[in-house]
Amino acid sequence: MKIHFIGIGGIGVSALAAYYLQKGAEVFGSDLESSETIETLKKTGAKIFTGEHKILSLKNPDLVIYSPAVEEDNPELKEAKKLGVKCQSYPEALGELTRQFFTIAVSGAHGKSTTTSMLGLTLIKAGLDPTVIVGTKLKEFGNTNFRMGKSKYLVIEADEWQASFLNYWPKIIVLTNIEPEHLDYYKDLNHILKTFGEYVSHLPKDGVLVANNDDQNISKIKNQISKLQFKVQNYSLKQDEAGKIRKLLKIPGEHNVYNALACLATARELKIPDDIFFEAISEYRGAWRRFEIKETAMGGKKITVISDYGHHPTEILATLKAAREKYPDKKIWCVFQPHQYQRTFYLFDDFVKVFKEAPIDKIIITDIFSVAGRETDEIKRKVNSEKLVDIIAKNSVVYMQKEKIRGYLKDNLENGQVLIIMGAGDVYRLAYNLS
Repeated sequence: MKIHFIGIGGIGVSALAAYYLQKGAEVFGSDLESSETIETLKKTGAKIFTGEHKILSLKNPDLVIYSPAVEEDNPELKEAKKLGVKCQSYPEALGELTRQFFTIAVSGAHGKSTTTSMLGLTLIKAGLDPTVIVGTKLKEFGNTNFRMGKSKYLVIEADEWQASFLNYWPKIIVLTNIEPEHLDYYKDLNHILKTFGEYVSHLPKDGVLVANNDDQNISKIKNQISKLQFKVQNYSLKQDEAGKIRKLLKIPGEHNVYNALACLATARELKIPDDIFFEAISEYRGAWRRFEIKETAMGGKKITVISDYGHHPTEILATLKAAREKYPDKKIWCVFQPHQYQRTFYLFDDFVKVFKEAPIDKIIITDIFSVAGRETDEIKRKVNSEKLVDIIAKNSVVYMQKEKIRGYLKDNLENGQVLIIMGAGDVYRLAYNLS
């Protein structure tokens, strides 16, 4: 079987490409530019093209799978449809797999990648040999976002953007939290709640909803679905196990205690003994760009660098609090790149509040990372990073163009200080180019 992936470098699409490679399919792919993920896929047998090209050169693929970020007027997608090739979006293709496995789907505004990672590693530790698709790279998976298992279990990160998760049919759904996000797609919180409710209704009668009992919006969902027959298993920070988890986790922050509690509740539903769960999370080393810590030298000074994917106000505050918790006596800097004009505009007041409250010493906010196909000129005219910094009006928060940041840090960071590089765009490259 020949499968062509458009946008193969994407974090979800690349995992599906890895799955089909291991199933023996001929995998082709395309993307605008190369990346570490693409190079890894090439090494395992994928034939990948970067830049502009036509699908005609691929000699009649049996299936085309495309990233949700790919627009309908994409030349390759249009050509494939013209040729009569079956075309599926990534969520549609993954949705077919969820019907074939005992699928455990982790969903919510925040914590999906970490919870999925913890859960996958717990199932591995328990000998359940799951297939895992996660939205980040794990050291335990050879610095990839995919693990092929041989059992009936599939653990996936189920994204709510564009209601992608409505394509999935899991046996267990884990709900970490719900709040306003992706407002370029959703009209408001009520629209989000309605969509999550529809998604949860995909559970079969013998299914399980693992739900954060401390989240008010999840409580609203549970009230909406109270007449459905599946089981609801709650977890809470008030549980006795929370204290033990805090002591065992190597990654800081109360948000990660919540993620581990979600994993524990799911593990118990799968009859995994608690001691196996505790052993698994005690060994968890974190994921790529999720409070990823490294020590580096910059201008002869030793600096602790934390690379973090956080881009929503709630995630940002949780990460900054976790950093202060881990380094209570050190000076902490943060370089933040806002992700998407739409998000910055709709959550502007929340960003202002978070950066005013941030428990760290110095914050540099650089220009907004624009996401192709998800921005409008009208919104771009209304918001930018300079405006955000002006409204924050705090001496410890400044605006700086990205190309000037490295030199500024080299001149001003001092030995032993902590630097957080934060955002979902390309700012993470700075973390690997400081010395």
